[in-house]
Amino acid sequence: MNSILAFMPGGWEWVVIILVVLIFFGAKKIPELARGLGRGIREFKDATNEIKRDIDDSSRRDEEYRRREEDRRRDEEYRRREDEARRKDIPQENAQ
Repeated sequence: MNSILAFMPGGWEWVVIILVVLIFFGAKKIPELARGLGRGIREFKDATNEIKRDIDDSSRRDEEYRRREEDRRRDEEYRRREDEARRKDIPQENAQ
């Protein structure tokens, strides 16, 4: 951890970096750059949220499909057992 902190700029180094940025870009360009950076971050967050929403929707649809299939199988099994019970109740001579 100390080796990571060794590469972080200190107080005077930040001042020099800010001065270089001011000289390089000028005071009028910095707000435009900050706005562009803000828009980029916002678009990234929106895309991330959209992907999360798509994943949640997909998992919800999969869960609903699984539940419907389970219900359908349970209903088929119930009907099959009812049919077997009815067949047992019918006397053999009347069945034909």
